[in-house]
Amino acid sequence: MIFKAVGDSRPYPDHGLTTPRDWSDVPPRQVRLDELVTTKRTLDLDALLSEDSTFYGDLFAHVVEYQGTLYLEDGLHRALRAALQQRPVLHARVLVIED
Repeated sequence: MIFKAVGDSRPYPDHGLTTPRDWSDVPPRQVRLDELVTTKRTLDLDALLSEDSTFYGDLFAHVVEYQGTLYLEDGLHRALRAALQQRPVLHARVLVIED
């Protein structure tokens, strides 16, 4: 299995970060794909196959750590591309939300 689980919602409170500029203060780090829970069940195949998929957005995926679980909020196409290239880790900005 690629991910820890496949979800279809964001079970954590709203954090207010909506744009790549908002996320830019969150430092990136490596996360294991098998520790991530997705917040989307579907992916637009164009986003996965596009060579410039990160050209207009953040270079890093966005992950929220909440109650000890890592949720992949944005960057599902990056995570799947890493899995297809047999890389077990992904560089992501990880926002920690405390209870």
